[in-house]
Amino acid sequence: MTMDHNDLVRLDKSQIKPAAHVLARAFQDDPLCVYFFPEASERRNKLPHFFRVPVHHGVLYGEVYATSPNLEGVAVWLPSGKADMSLWAMVRSGGLSTAFKMGKGGIAGAMRYSAYASAVRKRHAPFRHWYLQSIGVAPEFQGKGYAGALLKPMFARMDAERLPCYLETENQKNVPLYERYGFQVVEEGRIPTTELTNWAMLRQKPG
Repeated sequence: MTMDHNDLVRLDKSQIKPAAHVLARAFQDDPLCVYFFPEASERRNKLPHFFRVPVHHGVLYGEVYATSPNLEGVAVWLPSGKADMSLWAMVRSGGLSTAFKMGKGGIAGAMRYSAYASAVRKRHAPFRHWYLQSIGVAPEFQGKGYAGALLKPMFARMDAERLPCYLETENQKNVPLYERYGFQVVEEGRIPTTELTNWAMLRQKPG
């Protein structure tokens, strides 16, 4: 399967809910999501609400793309100046109502993680860049090239703009996948108060 940037579908507010469901399904067994919501049934119920906030934030302040109108896969991209969610941006993105649905444990864990991840990103990417906030493919479409279809057009654009890209992952299996696209691990660290490892990765701008 090959796609160019024109094949991707840029999502708007009307598609926030289904896009969040795609990411929730993709991240059902992700170590960070398991930490936030240890019970599988709890994750199934709460992750769709959890992911609505970053998707909504991406629609408002960045760019959110799907592989097609069927939303086999979704990626949320943010310019570096909007990578951190301000209080006003959180309100606009539905963060307050989502907090009630997530419960105290989930929202407290998410806030601690956000503070940690933000500090790491600022340490290693204090310059203008694109931030890959989330990327996920629905389980039934995984391994069929949809992740690459989401990534390659944006990387071509970043190369043309001579901009680097930053991301983080808590899933070690993702590290070699991102390395294939030119990312390098710039920090491997333990997330405070957890047993989770965070891999901060940077794709440099063209030399």
